[in-house]
Amino acid sequence: MTATSLSSDPLVAAYDELLPVLTVDGLPGFEELRAAAIRRYRESGIPTTRDEEFKYTPLHALTETKYRFGYGANLTREDVSGLLLGDVDAITVVFVNGQFAPDLSSTDSLPNGAYIGSFSEATEFEDDIKAHLGSIAHFDGRLGSTNDLRFVDLNTAYLGDGTLVFLEKNVAVERTIHIVHVVSASEVAALSFPRILIVLGENAEAKVIESYVTFAGNGVTIPVTEVRLAASARLEHNRLQNESLASTHIANIFVDQATTSVYTSNNINFGASVSRCDINAYVGGEHCETWLNSANVAAGSQIIDNHTRIDHAQPNCQSFEVYKSILKDNGVGVFNGKIFVYEDAQKTDAKQTNQAILLSPTATMNTKPQLEIFADDVKCTHGATIGQLREDALFYLRARGIPLAEAQGLLVYAFAAEVLEKITIDEVRGKLEAALFEKLAS
Repeated sequence: MTATSLSSDPLVAAYDELLPVLTVDGLPGFEELRAAAIRRYRESGIPTTRDEEFKYTPLHALTETKYRFGYGANLTREDVSGLLLGDVDAITVVFVNGQFAPDLSSTDSLPNGAYIGSFSEATEFEDDIKAHLGSIAHFDGRLGSTNDLRFVDLNTAYLGDGTLVFLEKNVAVERTIHIVHVVSASEVAALSFPRILIVLGENAEAKVIESYVTFAGNGVTIPVTEVRLAASARLEHNRLQNESLASTHIANIFVDQATTSVYTSNNINFGASVSRCDINAYVGGEHCETWLNSANVAAGSQIIDNHTRIDHAQPNCQSFEVYKSILKDNGVGVFNGKIFVYEDAQKTDAKQTNQAILLSPTATMNTKPQLEIFADDVKCTHGATIGQLREDALFYLRARGIPLAEAQGLLVYAFAAEVLEKITIDEVRGKLEAALFEKLAS
């Protein structure tokens, strides 16, 4: 595996100096976890395009920029409310440059049996955090050999504070839960490693928004989200990335599903110069449902890369993927979707769809669907289509007096609507529809 020389890797250049800060900022007892993770990362370093999993996603900007932890940034509620979803009615946990901001958060009125807040304030749940953290984000015992965990290791090496969503058995949180990560860096690019742990007990239910936005400047954001769903738990996980166009964003999500659980991911990417999101779902119980939906818009020279992996390890489960990309100017889209059906996973029903619209002749889409099936009684399909807007549809709208730009916008919205409509929070869906039109008009 080819890696950037560690001597030129600014992501770990100041690691030893920052370690005492991380130790104070988060919960005690993570020392061994951090030490093992930094050792693993230093064996590989920043990937290059010669690494198969990053073939279409150059990360040379990570070696060319000076970074710092942006602790101490001072934002007001008004600053945050002006961002993409800042004023949504929700239980809200806010981090600025990776540091918990209690003055900007609002986590009162929780039902009994629920904790939503930072690791640092979750003292009574310390054992639960340590039991789950790091036990979900791995590929141990999984099929395949091309998985890449170096950014998970890097995030764990910098493990400090984070967000915990913990619901006990039969607890349903009716209000939306909004986890906000803000970049605010006026001089030097901010470096942050958000960590989110979501644990839903048996028959628990929640709707979570995980959003990444920029107030000022730019940064490198490398988040890891771990989700564990007990039997019959249900989670709608909306993830919105709209960071500045000078930022780099590399995310990893790991989901562990028990029997009859339902996981729905709505993954929306509008921002960052380079954006990468890996979603890995391990279906470890029977009669589960896994829904992975995504809408992506890349303009200018943006690169938006999505990798998905679903491990069907048990029988009688269903998974459905719909990933859509809208690419204009010199925008680049990447999709790599893997589905593994294990030998015991009979009666699996897995469907994967990847579609892209190219709005300019210089836009590029790279797509690679993968199926590895080791059971014989299954229904598995995948399809990928890449094309331009249909001329007859444009003509139909133009013939009715609709200007070209507006006609194109309507057709593109109709293309993306299949994904946006999966978001069941009306207020959020409306704001994203407006953001989509704004992005296309820019």
